[in-house]
Amino acid sequence: MLYETQFLLALAITIITEVTMLVALIRFVFRDTGIPIRSIIGIGALCTALTLPYLWFVWPPFVDAAYYPLIGELLVVLVEAGVLNQLLGLDVKRAAACSLIMNAVSFGIGLLVF
Repeated sequence: MLYETQFLLALAITIITEVTMLVALIRFVFRDTGIPIRSIIGIGALCTALTLPYLWFVWPPFVDAAYYPLIGELLVVLVEAGVLNQLLGLDVKRAAACSLIMNAVSFGIGLLVF
């Protein structure tokens, strides 16, 4: 399979996984019903759309392969936490928790699929 095709598959799987996790965390764990579901879905998808291309195409030449999963995922978690904080209005701790959990689950699924 071409690298670009793998990326598109990863993008679809990651959006589905991370948006599902974000909705579950906000609605069922934090019990926050004040944020419209459309906003959660849209901003959750935006998080992935903003970070996954960097993870797959931009950062690899600049990060040592031995440390890439750790550094790449850490950067993604930080960026997505910032997006969730600023655009969804989640406090910093909840935004960081959501981002960490979303990315841990999608990373785990990625290991199984790829």
